[in-house]
Amino acid sequence: MRTVDALKPPQFDEAFRARLHELMVWRRDVRRFRPDPIEDAVLERLIAAACLAPSVGLSQPWRFVIVDEPARRAAVLENFRQSNREALAAYGAGNDATRYARLKLAGLEEAPRQLAVFADLAAAEGRGLGRRTMPQTAQYSVVAAICNLWLAARAEGIGVGWISILDPGAVRAALDAPDAWDLVGYFCIGRPSQADDTPELEREGWERRQPLDRFIVRR
Repeated sequence: MRTVDALKPPQFDEAFRARLHELMVWRRDVRRFRPDPIEDAVLERLIAAACLAPSVGLSQPWRFVIVDEPARRAAVLENFRQSNREALAAYGAGNDATRYARLKLAGLEEAPRQLAVFADLAAAEGRGLGRRTMPQTAQYSVVAAICNLWLAARAEGIGVGWISILDPGAVRAALDAPDAWDLVGYFCIGRPSQADDTPELEREGWERRQPLDRFIVRR
């Protein structure tokens, strides 16, 4: 067994850093998929990459539910449709409503794989370290895992689409998930039918990226 002193961290050169940045640029929210199958081994490899993420207190609260059963998928699709109708109605009758109605916001009917990702709020691992004052760090840990999965997928030419227009409780019920599992995200996974390095919502004129100094505050 190697000692800590014998471990040498890898050296990441400028070329690697440039490719890593390029990977981040091309990590897009995908909603248009080809029907090509994604094998179990590939999906499990992406989940393994997700599980390398940091987690509060090493609690590893992520729980991945691979959704293959047609009836459960149909329940999630209907959940999305109802939630999407409600979201559209909330925009009233103005220009935003018209633009919203044109957007493609999910690939549930095309993506070959679907994945629900939960945070287990009752996870015993980590023994509560770091969660007493900020319990939401359990969900934050799961988001970090999702980011890992997203980048790993993009590196293999696989697209991921995050669907948030859902009733979380109804998803949990449709998947028979325990009450202590909090839905963090529901994802469509497959090979994109088209590729672009610009967010679709930006291409459609819904929103645009803001300059870096918009997000930095100095004290």
